[in-house]
Amino acid sequence: MSRPRVLVLGLNYAPEQTGIAPYTAGMASGLTEDFDVDVVTAHPHYPEWRVADGYGGWRSLEEIDGVRVHRVKHYLPRTPTGVGRILSEAAFTTRALAPGVARPDVIISVSPALAPVASALTLGRRWGVPVGVVVQDLYSKAFAELGLLGGKFDGAVHRFERALLRRASGVVAIHQRMADVISRDFGLDRRGLTVIPNWTHVTPATGDREARRRELGWDDGRMTVVHAGNMGAKQGLEHLLPVAQLLDDRGASVRLVLIGNGGQRVALEELGRGIRSLEFMDALPAESFMDTLAAADALLLHERPGMKEMCVPSKLTTYFAAARPVVAVTEAESAAAHEVTMSGAGTVVTPGEPERLADQLEAVAVADLDAVGFAGLKYAREALSADAAIAGYRAWVLSLLSRGQ
Repeated sequence: MSRPRVLVLGLNYAPEQTGIAPYTAGMASGLTEDFDVDVVTAHPHYPEWRVADGYGGWRSLEEIDGVRVHRVKHYLPRTPTGVGRILSEAAFTTRALAPGVARPDVIISVSPALAPVASALTLGRRWGVPVGVVVQDLYSKAFAELGLLGGKFDGAVHRFERALLRRASGVVAIHQRMADVISRDFGLDRRGLTVIPNWTHVTPATGDREARRRELGWDDGRMTVVHAGNMGAKQGLEHLLPVAQLLDDRGASVRLVLIGNGGQRVALEELGRGIRSLEFMDALPAESFMDTLAAADALLLHERPGMKEMCVPSKLTTYFAAARPVVAVTEAESAAAHEVTMSGAGTVVTPGEPERLADQLEAVAVADLDAVGFAGLKYAREALSADAAIAGYRAWVLSLLSRGQ
């Protein structure tokens, strides 16, 4: 007897290491225990916004962890903001309408991007199969909270997202607070929403922490606070510039290290030129990434002011696994603030208050860093289990199959 077939549509997938790609890939590979799984995705490009070496072409096929991964070429803008990003997602949406796979028994679409959800629903109607949506970010909340395109299209994007989610056979939210927002603002029955948290998808550091600190020059007595991951609009890292300048002016023994790439990095480096407390590092290979995070004194999560409901930062699960305290610059109502508070892994600071953040960074230097960091690791192991999440996705897919379209 043949196994049910699952088709996953998502713009980002392994080998991308940041953002939602590890979770989409983990979900897909986990589903192979019970299902035959195909994924239609783009060539790896995030967060650099260029096609990774070794990839490219109109269409390609590879197998990753038992999953058939079909990659399609789509438009990549030089600057991934505003209209350019919308056109990029629209190009993938069009390509996804001809996935080049056998008829599945269920389709799963991962948002963001939002527009490919429409492709999934079109394919579901064409094939007569149920469609589930995994919501990693709320797209219309991003438009409103980031002020995209001057706020002119906030209402239209909200109505579009609401219509798509209401047409889906099932919806997964990655946090209880996100599920509450979807129910409240998009008109979905809260009882019909499934909550499956993202999990810690990295292996804790195994190297010699002190040796890594010496290698990086972080053993000079200065407090090293690391932000790792994408440098884009959501992170609002331009708000760190006055903080770093304050640390310089105070003669504080603190360095802020921003690791990674993204659409805002070049501008940040230019604006931060000459600030002694601010340093940049390129994205790290997987084999040294966790050892580098563990070598820091503390880890920084930063969201731009006003961001409350659009997402749950994926970097938090990685930070917890590094067993270092987290300084979370985020609104008190956000899911990120909830996770940091629940875990006991750090402190929450309101965005856009440079004096307060500078004070907090100096205060962290005298805290019991190891105890706070291990609280995050304990929380990751107990509350953010990969096994529990994958089991949740298997059960959810079975429920979609049982209810039909």
